[in-house]
Amino acid sequence: MGSFKTLDDIGDVTGKKVLVRVDLNVPMSDGAVADDTRIRAAMPTIRELSDKGAIVLLLAHFGRPKGAKNPTQSLSLVIDGVADVLGHSVMFIPDCIGDGAKAGVAVLAGGDVAVLENTRFHPGEEKNDPAFADALAEVGDLYVNDAFSAAHRAHGSTEGIAHRLPAFAGRAMEAELKALDAALGNPAHPVAAVVGGAKVSTKIDVLQNLVGQVDHLIIGGGMANTFLAARGVDVGKSLCEHDLVETANAIFDAADKAGCTIHLPYDVVVAKEFAPNPPTRTVNVHEVAADEMILDVGPAAVEALADVLKNCRTLVWNGPLGAFETPPFDAATVALAKTAAALTREGSLISVAGGGDTVAALHHAGVADDFTFVSTAGGAFLEWMEGKPLPGVDALKA
Repeated sequence: MGSFKTLDDIGDVTGKKVLVRVDLNVPMSDGAVADDTRIRAAMPTIRELSDKGAIVLLLAHFGRPKGAKNPTQSLSLVIDGVADVLGHSVMFIPDCIGDGAKAGVAVLAGGDVAVLENTRFHPGEEKNDPAFADALAEVGDLYVNDAFSAAHRAHGSTEGIAHRLPAFAGRAMEAELKALDAALGNPAHPVAAVVGGAKVSTKIDVLQNLVGQVDHLIIGGGMANTFLAARGVDVGKSLCEHDLVETANAIFDAADKAGCTIHLPYDVVVAKEFAPNPPTRTVNVHEVAADEMILDVGPAAVEALADVLKNCRTLVWNGPLGAFETPPFDAATVALAKTAAALTREGSLISVAGGGDTVAALHHAGVADDFTFVSTAGGAFLEWMEGKPLPGVDALKA
């Protein structure tokens, strides 16, 4: 990851204006915040800076207003949600640059917290326009990035500003970067990766990167069907990208060269219709009938995968093993997640998981709190698994 400065390096912030990039892009319902997970994630940084006497100025985007003001995507809508979690009032400043922003900041005192208006109301944000980054930097004295979920975008408030003010990683960003470094940067081997999800096409770059990084690659979800088809298995009417069989074969070859073992299910749960609790059979992969579809990994394969994890020191998980939202096709994901959680509790496994479906699956299995680290960042986590540079992180490097 390279070294980056954290709040431990920030020094005396009394009366300093600290621009903190956070993720306030939260789901709303009836004009109120419906899920405050992202707000809570930013609280350790906000509270620490506020307690030390800084003027805390929160920068964030909300929705996709495409560079124009739109009252339905104003961050004024989330002020109450932020204040509720923080436990005291939060000021709203109706712009993030220019005289409007400066006038709002001028009335604040040390310890105060304010939310500045949606950075994406300005076309310069997504273009990473130098003039916009300059204007943002004029509003504050220091910059803290605590939004890993936006770190894969080179925007004015995530990347441009970090080159204009002293820049630091916030506590949530610091935790994320440390966890990711332990998972793929400098991991303890053997390393296993679980990659699931519906389609190989969305995860080709992830798979190609991982075979060179991990010792065991466990492929589940609809993706596994494409790999089974590449191995000559007739997958019936399962979800399968037959046009990607050559890509799958190339990944098998790359894994062979890198000494990475790819694990595919050898028993599967099949049904004739994709619906909750239909009649199912558990069969060997070579026994899938023409009118059946594979919807989960079978129990024998899950047991074998559990044995793999018992011999590993590190696990990276992205995507469910089956169609976990529809019972009973959540069984494999829940069983393997419980094994990973138990090994983590024992101290024998470092487990890092990320991506929206994955977080939902781990909560469904009741083990999200037992994993070493669960990242709520979707796109940024995926790009990190692809081995791509993250501009918002690179800009923080010392």
